[in-house]
Amino acid sequence: MAETLVEEPQGLLADYLSSVRPLVSVICICYNHERFITTALESVLNQTYPLVELIVIDNNSSDHSVARIEEVIQKHPKIQLIRNTENTGICRAFNQGLKRAKGRYIIDLSGDDVLHRERITRQVAGFERLAGDYAVIFSNAAYIDENGQLTGYHYPVNSRGETTLEVPSGWVFKEILASYFVSTPTMMMRKDVLESLGGYDESLSYEDFDFWVRTARDYRYHYQDEVLTSKRILRNSLSSQFADRQSSLLGSTLKVCYKAFDQCQSTDEYQALAGRIRWFIRQCFYTEQFELAFRFKELLEFMERPDFQTAVILRLCKWHIPINRLYRRYAQWQQNRQISRGDVRMLV
Repeated sequence: MAETLVEEPQGLLADYLSSVRPLVSVICICYNHERFITTALESVLNQTYPLVELIVIDNNSSDHSVARIEEVIQKHPKIQLIRNTENTGICRAFNQGLKRAKGRYIIDLSGDDVLHRERITRQVAGFERLAGDYAVIFSNAAYIDENGQLTGYHYPVNSRGETTLEVPSGWVFKEILASYFVSTPTMMMRKDVLESLGGYDESLSYEDFDFWVRTARDYRYHYQDEVLTSKRILRNSLSSQFADRQSSLLGSTLKVCYKAFDQCQSTDEYQALAGRIRWFIRQCFYTEQFELAFRFKELLEFMERPDFQTAVILRLCKWHIPINRLYRRYAQWQQNRQISRGDVRMLV
């Protein structure tokens, strides 16, 4: 079992160890994950990689999450715990951990996800072979339900566990704009890149789209074709909140889209962003954020005129049709259907 570190060796010993095996910092954010947090933390402690620092942030959980965390710390006292007295949001909580982290590489772990035993060993080995302009290494993920049962994979796999799709890798800025394809919990990130960004943007409700936009322009991403993480699909997960009426996530998304627009350099990139914005306009209609839809439209018109389908959606937004309850029923039906087929990429 790998023991987590609080203090790194100093001086020449630190330089030698860092050159041989870099320290990896896992920042685990917990909010009401009482049922799952022990499994998440044990998945870090059970890594085959020997130099792992574990920093846990409890974001003012109202259940017994802290008690479960403290039970683990009693056995492994080098784990660092930060207890917030209010829920600061994902981005600010992560930045608290980032300020303490000493590792060369960072993993952002949700308190309900699970690292496979070889995850850190395999990703460090992969990162150490890459050129210096790579900021992220990511992989395939298994998807599990609340009971830990396998429901599918982020990318479909063959009998050998290999991805059957061509996954973007290298310079992926246009692909980041066009669609969601990186499985966020599988990422290992360079700490120096995160620090150059000032960490996650704390004005946002969620982190990944903004991080991708701010890094993929200047850094490459590497896809590692292995299943190294289990992502838990829950009914109250962050991704499901995109279907909620008046969800704050789409407001954050608009901010990120403006950042992306400022970084576009080619017609293909503008077209990729425009296609994504058309999708966000539909989401605004389904979540009854009608005024926000027109703010997305303003950005879209810098690149193109709305197509017929988008124009129809915008006309419906003017009528303030109460569509969200029906949409949520449809979204739940679609989720159940995709899970039953093992096709869950677009659920997260």
